[in-house]
Amino acid sequence: MLAVKLVRNKQYPLDIPEGITVNHGDMVIVITEKGEEVAQAYLVPAQVESILKRKKIPSVPLLRVMSEDDKKEYQEIEKMEIQGYKDCLELIKRHNLVMNLIQCKYTFDKRKVTFYYTAPERVDFRELLKDLTKVFKRVRIDLKHIGVRDETSLCCGNGLCGRPFCCCTFKRQFDSINIKLAHDQNMPITPSKISGTCGRLLCCLNYEHKNYIETAKEMVPIGSGVMTSDGVGRVCGLNILTNKVSVKLTDGKIKEFPCNEVEMIDTDVNIEIDVNATGYKFASMQQTDENIDIKQFEDDKNSSTGNI
Repeated sequence: MLAVKLVRNKQYPLDIPEGITVNHGDMVIVITEKGEEVAQAYLVPAQVESILKRKKIPSVPLLRVMSEDDKKEYQEIEKMEIQGYKDCLELIKRHNLVMNLIQCKYTFDKRKVTFYYTAPERVDFRELLKDLTKVFKRVRIDLKHIGVRDETSLCCGNGLCGRPFCCCTFKRQFDSINIKLAHDQNMPITPSKISGTCGRLLCCLNYEHKNYIETAKEMVPIGSGVMTSDGVGRVCGLNILTNKVSVKLTDGKIKEFPCNEVEMIDTDVNIEIDVNATGYKFASMQQTDENIDIKQFEDDKNSSTGNI
């Protein structure tokens, strides 16, 4: 099977008419709901092909393989998009609109131009649209309000891990992300550590969260009295990754033990511990820096719109 990737790298099977030969890597023109778009055809592995068929992903009709003239035309369209972006940005400034222009995109047939933008609130762009029609003649103009996460997936880039953003490779929809995910994984509540380029919490906080919770359930709870090889103590922290517990002993020292080397005891252990200062904490226990506004990292109505 041959397929193409369109917006946000979503894969679509390519519907090839009889008599047309398409090879892996060919640049092609396809027909979408937006009009004629340029994409690159590629061979799909058997496993991916079965997934596309099982999910009944609709195929995209092929118009033709791009000729040399088409490629030259496409280069001209890319120049038009750059100029169109500048023209629209100038008009936005002239009208003093609170909106951030992200991208200008033409269809290959030049019948439609789409401007993607982000904005904190609803924008009245009626006057802007009137001026745009004077600049962009004989073309349909579409202004699309997208979220900051949509913006990142549209622009692409690399994350803290050094790999391309999840949202512009394999991720098809945004999951709900809240600060509890970072708390439960004992991550420092620091913007550079827990937020992505979009300014929202990292999508990957969701990936291992379930494993952390399930593993923690199997471990000795914080605050429990335990018997260790060094005597009686009280659990003051959990290390999920190494499957070890931190125990505060009667002499005040804190030592780490493998989970299978400690045994819970019913006797009350009179040892004070500070769960906020050491070890693994759950959201209900962890304290946060008062200078950090946690809400700015969580999902809101401007995080994602699905309007791309």
